[in-house]
Amino acid sequence: MKAITSPLCLLVPVLLVACSSQPPTSIEDREVTTRVRAPAKEESAGVQVYSLQNPAVRQLTAQAEGAERAGDLDLATGYLERALRIQPLDPQLLQYMAELKLQKEDYQQALYFAARSYDTGPRVGEICSRNWRTISVAREHLRDATGANEAEARATQCMNTRPKAF
Repeated sequence: MKAITSPLCLLVPVLLVACSSQPPTSIEDREVTTRVRAPAKEESAGVQVYSLQNPAVRQLTAQAEGAERAGDLDLATGYLERALRIQPLDPQLLQYMAELKLQKEDYQQALYFAARSYDTGPRVGEICSRNWRTISVAREHLRDATGANEAEARATQCMNTRPKAF
């Protein structure tokens, strides 16, 4: 008896392989968390400066964070773009956009947004540190080792510890 092979039989294994692809990498495993956000948060023991935000901006930022956690960086970027139309000089929003651009491997834009955040933001604290750490990682990916090292050194200068008691 002769075996019957239809094109459908050949297509099924291909479809099964395509459907079994890995889920997107968790945000927690990404470079932004380990090299930008976590070190800045751990080192921030002193003065912190945050801008006041419009309630609509806070809501858009929360939606962006939810989209980022779900792995939808395009949606998160869209929410932040809307927030930046409301508060275009908000250093927190600019830095968050820089971190999303870094995750999307758009290193030039990550540099741009982190530098804008630094220009409009505080010179001490967590936001400042995240600015320079983002710049460091982006420059590293752009094969600028000297610039990456300089930016990493600047990140440590942002940390202003609490004054010692008299």
